[in-house]
Amino acid sequence: QVQLVESGGGLVQAGGSLRLSCLASGLTFSRHTMGWFRQAPGKEREFVAGISWSDGHTYYRDSVKGRFTISRDNAKNTVNLQMNSLKPEDTAVYYCAASDGLIVRVTTIAYGYWGQGTQVTVSS
Repeated sequence: QVQLVESGGGLVQAGGSLRLSCLASGLTFSRHTMGWFRQAPGKEREFVAGISWSDGHTYYRDSVKGRFTISRDNAKNTVNLQMNSLKPEDTAVYYCAASDGLIVRVTTIAYGYWGQGTQVTVSS
């Protein structure tokens, strides 16, 4: 049974930082492309960042480039999202997702496994 468990969310002031982690089990982590998505109230779930398993290539949505960094540790079956210079518009539930694809995809349908999500709230 595949499980993705996110942690690290919370409340932070604008300009602050948070580090999200996702622990994966039940799959060959080193052979899965990993992604972070987020969903704000009343909005669709959107891609935030991804990292491929084949070459470690990373990809970000434009609004987080230069502020967020995704990384993975295959020995620990974890993927992290370091979020700096947070803004109120970053407030959302953040989800970890896994795909058996070779490259990073930005659509939710490309990911077969999802975590339960962790809340990130950025106050102004």
